Amino acid sequence: QVQLVESGGGSVQAGGSLRLSCAVSGYTYRSFCMGWFRQVPGKEREAVAAISNGVPGTYYVDSVKGRFTVSQDEKNTVYLQMNSLKPEDTAMYYCAVARPPSTMARWLASLDNAWGQGTQVTVSS
Repeated sequence: QVQLVESGGGSVQAGGSLRLSCAVSGYTYRSFCMGWFRQVPGKEREAVAAISNGVPGTYYVDSVKGRFTVSQDEKNTVYLQMNSLKPEDTAMYYCAVARPPSTMARWLASLDNAWGQGTQVTVSS
């Protein structure tokens, strides 16, 4: 069973940085697509960034391009480096891994994702 544990959220002033981590266990498949969604109360969940060993290799929502970077290490930990944070980045951030077939399209559509419990990011102006 796939399990995801997030860490690294917190409060920061606008212009600051945070790094989120997501430790993934129980995922033994060769193909992968994993990354981050975020959600603000009363709004739909939004895909923020993902990394895959397929095509495309990465995805970023337009609002974070040039500020956020998604990466993965050899121990299946996924990171989201968030720089130049803005108040509109305030949300609960969720790590998600697409179960096979692990394509970016399926991850974006949340067809069969495993989810973490979420970590809060708050950016003050």
